[in-house]
Amino acid sequence: MSCCDLAAAGQLGKAGIMASDCEPALNQAESRNPTLERYLGALREAKNDSEQFAALLLVTKAVKAGDIDAKTRRRIFDAVGFTFPNRLLTTKEAPDGCPDHVLRALGVALLACFCSDPELAAHPQVLNKIPILSTFLTARGDPDDAARRSMIDDAYQCLTAVAGTPRGPRHLIAGGTVSALCQAYLGHGYGFDQALALLVGLLAAAETQCWKEAEPDLLAVLRGLSEDFQKAEDASKFELCQLLPLFLPPTTVPPECLRDLQAGLARILGSKLSSWQRNPALKLAARLAHACGSDWIPAGSSGSKFLALLVNLACVEVRLALEETGTEVKEDVVTACYALMELGIQECTRCEQSLLKEPQKVQLVSVMKEAIGAVIHYLLQVGSEKQKEPFVFASVRILGAWLAEETSSLRKEVCQLLPFLVRYAKTLYEEAEEANDLSQQVATLAISPTTPGSTWPGDALRLLLPGWCHLTVEDGPREILIKEGAPSLLCKYFLQQWELTSPGHDTSVLPDSVEIGLQTCCHIFLNLVVTAPGLIKRDACFTSLMNTLMTSLPALVQQQGRLLLAANVATLGLLMARLLSTSPALQGTPASRGFFAAAILFLSQSHVARATPGSDQAVLALSPEYEGIWADLQELWFLGMQAFTGCVPLLPWLAPAALRSRWPQELLQLLGSVSPNSVKPEMVAAYQGVLVELARANRLCREAMRLQAGEETASHYRMAALEQCLSEP
Repeated sequence: MSCCDLAAAGQLGKAGIMASDCEPALNQAESRNPTLERYLGALREAKNDSEQFAALLLVTKAVKAGDIDAKTRRRIFDAVGFTFPNRLLTTKEAPDGCPDHVLRALGVALLACFCSDPELAAHPQVLNKIPILSTFLTARGDPDDAARRSMIDDAYQCLTAVAGTPRGPRHLIAGGTVSALCQAYLGHGYGFDQALALLVGLLAAAETQCWKEAEPDLLAVLRGLSEDFQKAEDASKFELCQLLPLFLPPTTVPPECLRDLQAGLARILGSKLSSWQRNPALKLAARLAHACGSDWIPAGSSGSKFLALLVNLACVEVRLALEETGTEVKEDVVTACYALMELGIQECTRCEQSLLKEPQKVQLVSVMKEAIGAVIHYLLQVGSEKQKEPFVFASVRILGAWLAEETSSLRKEVCQLLPFLVRYAKTLYEEAEEANDLSQQVATLAISPTTPGSTWPGDALRLLLPGWCHLTVEDGPREILIKEGAPSLLCKYFLQQWELTSPGHDTSVLPDSVEIGLQTCCHIFLNLVVTAPGLIKRDACFTSLMNTLMTSLPALVQQQGRLLLAANVATLGLLMARLLSTSPALQGTPASRGFFAAAILFLSQSHVARATPGSDQAVLALSPEYEGIWADLQELWFLGMQAFTGCVPLLPWLAPAALRSRWPQELLQLLGSVSPNSVKPEMVAAYQGVLVELARANRLCREAMRLQAGEETASHYRMAALEQCLSEP
């Protein structure tokens, strides 16, 4: 058989490919073309390669592309099978006068015909050809050779068909297809546009696995696309806006890519555009903001103007979408604008190294306030049937980001919305799995093609905690939160989140947001202890909270790197103990004794005596563990000292327990070993408060203090109250 006959037989694959949209019934095909049936029979009965070639040629001549339906293609496969195509793909000897690739081209053409059947596309005999098919994409040869081009098209057809099967992307990635596609695209040879299209599909289906297997190649594609984007002057730049988010890596974006992307976006967004041109650019900018914060925006005047432009455009888009009731909201675009607003909030609240100048911050806060007003207007219209929609979650998220920094403006509107926010947070808390799914849906809506990281926490309550912390300080919002049951919800949430940090759970894999959420809950409870003590006494949920604090603190204070959380728990527990002092759980039970021993450990280890060069006397200094976080810790420490002082007269067993811990003796010893000039007045006051109450509460404490030169130390530090107390019998 001649080389030309082989090429003609290869057209069978083309007929099968072109027939993918045409599905006539098999009995109709048979009645129209009985000759085909005879040739299929000859193909089934072929005894050698020559007879199979001849039969394939006869079948090709007997059919037209439009006459091959899925069942006919399946019958051709039943007649040929995989053995013959396999041999064609692996043979190294072509007939005389034929190029080496002709046999392989026929084999690929047959596979392309078979792969139009989804069941065959997932067949192991097709899947094990993925590495071979991938090599055809980058094979060198005459670019004008029609047979070679046909082979490349067929290879893409096969790989695309495999990608459309449920487990196909995983097989393609494992077979090296991602790297082959990247190289085919970068080579800009025949079919490179098909390579890009298939790459997009694989990244959308399995981004993490793609980057894990082919990061260097994908980064090379990103560099090429970014450079094209920066240089583009025609409509292709808008198409690239839609493609580029898929090619941003889950890790660090190369600096040269960021420069090109920012420059391209600056040119686009600085022009007068229609919405279809502007929206993809806003979505790309949002993806960059989500991945890189503001690091992709250059410092200086050009960067600050660009950031201000981004935030202004985002706020305008949000207002246009949400202020007019009844208009269709482009949720993916508005969600992208939310991400840009978050970037604006972060930069406006940054004190050091902010990209924005003060007048720009003032202007942006004003426009963001108007946009947040539109978000509140939208949320007030949300009925219960829409509460589980991802766009509502995204809207609550941006509101939470705003409230975390600003609660004084829009106070009336915020108070009006608070009942909805409590109900919404409760609904998602009670259906935590759905809340997690909502978070992922929000990310896929506009920001990221894959599951989000800690930037997108999966529960609405965590988003609202910082804002509620501010609002519980104010009388009006606090009363609404209490009325709507927020404290009880917060207690349940705290206890649930605390379980994640308890023994038996691997805390090393927990996101930082869990511990930050626990600390913020503690701050809210501290606000309630100070401003609504009656609530703490009457609501049973706080008794459960107190029990958890007491049983948890002893282990917590021993854990490295968790001092700030321990400080929150200790201080909150001490303040609550003062209000719940009559509770049976606080009457010297093992749990209460363990809690106060741990609290004493936290309070007593904050300062040490430190020698100073050239001086005989040491100075009072922060201990190393406390020193690095003292700015965040000191308010809790002083509050804890004050709360402990208040507990001593209310719990008769506490003073003897403190004496057994040797805290009062060691405290006096510490003060006696350092220069009084090194102890700040507020420290003197805190120490005196504890020592006086312990001395007043227990005779043995007074005696122990006297033995530790308590009167002399009190005189040195001008602790008049302590000096008088120790002078009494």
